Parts: sequence; structure tokens; C-alpha cells
Amino acid sequence: MKYTYKTEMTLIRRFVKVTCLAMGSAYFTASAQTGDWRIAPIPYRDIRMGGELEVRALKNYDRLETDIYTPEKVFPVKHEAVSADWPGDYEGRIILGLALQAQATHREPRYLSELIRMIPAHLNAKGYLGPVREDSISEQQLSGHGWFLRGLCEYYQWKKDPAVKKYIQDIIQHLALPTLGYHASYPIDPAARKQDVGAASGTIQSHSGTWLLSSDVGCDLIFLDGCVQAYELFPYEPLKKLIDEITGRFFQMDLVAIRAQTHATLTGLRAVVRYYGITHQPLLLREVEKRYKLYRTLAMTGNYENYNWFERPEWTEPCAIVDSYMLATQLWQYTGDPAYLEDAHHIYYNALSHTERSNGGFGLDNCPRDAHASLKVIADEAYWCCTMRGGEGMAAAIRYNYFEGDRSSGVGSPGGKFLWIPFFNSSEADIFFQHKKAVISQESQYPFEGKITLVVKSSEISEPIGVRLFAPSWVRDPIVQVNGKRIQISRAHGFVGFTTKLSPGARISYTFDMVARVQEPVNPAHAGVGYYSFAYGPLILGYENKQEVSFDSMPVLTRVSEREWKAGSEGVELTPVYHLLDPKVSKDLGYSKQILFRIVH
Repeated sequence: MKYTYKTEMTLIRRFVKVTCLAMGSAYFTASAQTGDWRIAPIPYRDIRMGGELEVRALKNYDRLETDIYTPEKVFPVKHEAVSADWPGDYEGRIILGLALQAQATHREPRYLSELIRMIPAHLNAKGYLGPVREDSISEQQLSGHGWFLRGLCEYYQWKKDPAVKKYIQDIIQHLALPTLGYHASYPIDPAARKQDVGAASGTIQSHSGTWLLSSDVGCDLIFLDGCVQAYELFPYEPLKKLIDEITGRFFQMDLVAIRAQTHATLTGLRAVVRYYGITHQPLLLREVEKRYKLYRTLAMTGNYENYNWFERPEWTEPCAIVDSYMLATQLWQYTGDPAYLEDAHHIYYNALSHTERSNGGFGLDNCPRDAHASLKVIADEAYWCCTMRGGEGMAAAIRYNYFEGDRSSGVGSPGGKFLWIPFFNSSEADIFFQHKKAVISQESQYPFEGKITLVVKSSEISEPIGVRLFAPSWVRDPIVQVNGKRIQISRAHGFVGFTTKLSPGARISYTFDMVARVQEPVNPAHAGVGYYSFAYGPLILGYENKQEVSFDSMPVLTRVSEREWKAGSEGVELTPVYHLLDPKVSKDLGYSKQILFRIVH
């Protein structure tokens, strides 16, 4: 049988249909059970970011305060609203992005309080945005309110504004709960969904029973995200029943057959992970893992971006990239599986960092495959969604730098207290153990060099603590020195571990080697037979030229400078897909970088 992308997808879909069986509400009968991996990121207030991540986050923050996001543009007269077909979407995303960026960067937002003040004037008689529908349910209206709820919840957690609490509760009472019972019949039959339709901004495409259905197939799952965070803040049994109903229907979906939007899918999975953190039902986590692996196998590009829909490699979307980065990190947090954390590194450096443009906004790329092996820009910016979602992505990247907590098995002694550093960025953090504080600064040369230095600037902690530093599969010969003396380390579960005192002035040096390598692409089925990718550490390397190249034999990769390599005897110049706000990554400038290479051997 001749190999084609279509043939490969057909075989994989057969596997999916066998392994992803339909599951209803009976799924939720499992008893609560707490796992043995109990760690959490430290609060925003205890992190002060520096280095390239600070530059990247602040540039996005600046973009979120430009004229297109001023209150009169977010809440204009109704017929001019950017999110007219998605009530709550534009409003919710900007509130969410600003609330999280403000906390992550410790910079007070210019317009956020005014946005919150303007909300009541734009609510309908029932207390939510958009029309009051008596005989139909618009999944785009629900989806938009998923972001509206998320933004309001984050703002309330931060400011504890009682008015915002009432907005949340009114949305739940008057928009969410009236849909209880209808999500069980949310249309998931592929015949009920129009396929191969839709643009970068989704539109209502069809009517099925009570439901008005979007080209963003499955965007009802975005509503789930807002409902779960509202339930986390304000536990309410009817809302739990709604969450169980939506989640049960989610697990009945054949995501591939209906060509679900990957952004909606990944947002729904994040919602279920949050729900797992509340309920500790182990089956929830297992089902999230299955669907994440399905996404990774079928809908992730060669530089860790996404197909906008399953089986539709048309363009990528940073909204989904943010979701995948957060989800991968959270799956590591709850499972301890370092493969998820490796994915998060890859997604951050090759996908999230690539799609942030020089103005701080986020734009769309193509989906490179064998016949089109180069990464190109499809849209310089999707200001109406992705730029705002980038705010949460940057805030998450800041918060994920330091975790702390216990683990009852695995690395370290049972019940031990540990500081986990899963990402490496120049920064400063306040670490607390038994109500005592230490201030630690980090200087990082990662991902271009394996060199990280931690300095204890001050400390009240006298007891030794366990420190865990990420050591992914591409790390060679890790060495830890404390005050210039090499110490013994363990290596397990993707981390190097040691115990030390955080004495004032102590200096911890973590060094390791990384080598450039030729490897199979992220998803070989997408790339085709004989195609490979080039990498160094977490970085995907590419060839920036209008004419794509191939190799007659497996090339040797040679480093020639900090950010440049050469491949083979031809000396093909390679540079990372990663960039920091490079203005040449632009559609108008014809940016193109080959990331898949055919090797005949």
C-alpha cells in the first residue's frame, strides 16, 4: 500500500475508535482518591521575573494596553462589538490576560478597573452578555462566557471584589444552569456538524435541535473551563451536576471524527484537570492523558504548534498553543511523568515563542508537512483572541518556574519537602518552608547553554531542604556544585536531586551538556517517510531560505556559534525556530524556515 498522509490518518483513526470508547455520566461513580504527587507552583507574589521571559511578558502586556483594548473598544455600542457573535469572548479574554499579567509582572494595569466598572451597563436583564435566548442555545455565547467567567474568577481571586462575585453567580444562575440537561444531547455525530468550514474567527454554521453550532467544533468545552473555575471558588451542587454532564459528553466525543477544534479540546482538558484538582477522581486524570496523547499524535506540528482542527492541517493558533503548554505542565504536576514537562519545554521554545510577534501580539503559522516542509506566517496577529490568550500564557510561564511540595514516593525520602525547578529563567523567588523565608536568585543561560546558577540572597531556613532541578532526556553529564564543591546527586523522574542548606550567600551551580541531533519529527505521520528534524536541547533548528534542501546521507550537525549550526558537508546553516520578538518573522516580509528535512540513506 502506498504511504500517504491520508492513509496514515485512516489507520490511526481506526486505532482511536477502538481505544477511545464512549463514556457517559456513569463515569463519575469512581471514589475520590488522592495521588502521591503533591506539588504546586509558588504564588505570583513570590516571583520576580528577569531575562528574556520578562521582556517577552512585558511586551505582550504593553500590547494588551494599546488602543484596541481600551474600555470603549472592549465595550462599544452593541452592534459594533468585536465579539458580537461571541458575547463575552473579547471582554473575557482581555480581563483574563490583564488580571494575570498584572499579578505575574507586578505592574498595575491601566484599564482593568475601568473594564470591570463598565460591566453592569452591558449586561442583559438576566445578568450576562448578548441576547436572552428562550428557545435555543448558542455554543458561541456559552464559549464566550467561558472566557468571561475565567476573567472574572481570576479578578475576584486577586481583588476579592464582591460586585464581581455577583456577576459570576448571576452568569451561573441565569445562563449556565438553564442549560442543565441539554449538554447530554450536545451534537457529536459527525453528520450533525458541518466540516471543512470556518475561518480564523468561528461563525455559527448550523442548527441542530436546541443547539446553534459553531465552526469552532466543540467550543462548548470552553464554557466548561469557566464553569469549573467558578465551582472551585463557589461550590454549588447544581453547578457540579452541569460540570459532570458536560464532561461526560466530552468523553463521548470522537474528536477525530467530528474534527473538533483543538483549542476547544485543549481548553476542555485543562478544565477537567482543574476539576481533578478539586475532586481527586483518578479516572478524570487518566481520560485527560488519553486525549492529550491523541492530540499530540494527530494534531501537533513539527515545531509543537497545533492543527486548528483535528485532521485539518490548515493553520495554527496560539490560543491552543497556550492551552497545550499549560496542560502539559499541569499533567507533569499531577502525574510526575517527565515526558509532559519535556513537551512543555518544546512548546514554549518552539511554538509559543515563535508565534509571539515583534509587537507583543500573537499570530498564526502554517502546518509544515513533507511537501511543504517550511514554517511560514499565515497571519501576523490574531488580536481578537490569541494576543489576549498570550497574556495567560506569559503569566503561566512565569508562575511555572518554581514549584514546592511533598511527594510520598519516588525522588527523595517519603514525605519530604522539596523545591522543584522545572524551567530555567533568570529570576528571583521567595521560598517558604515552615513559615521561614529564603530569597533565591537564578541566572540562566538555558536553552543555549546548560548553565544555571542559584544564589541564596537571604535565608531564615536552617533545616536542609531537597532541591530538584529538571534534567530532560537531552541533558548529558549533569553536575551540581555548592559553593564551588561538587556534590553527589541522584537522577530520577526527569530530575537531578540533592539536599542542601539554604545558607545566606550559598551558591549552587548546575551545569550540563547538550548536543545537536538528527531525530524523528514530532509526529512522523505528518512528516512522511524519510523526513527528519534537527534539534539542540529543546530547540528545533531550521534552514531559513526560499529553496528547501534535502540530504543524501545522515548529516553531522556542527555548532559554529551560540545560535548557529551547520548541517552536513554542504554546510547548510541552521538557526533555532525560537526567537525573541524578531520583526522578520512576518507574513509581509515572506518569512520561511525549513524545519523538516528529507534524508535519503
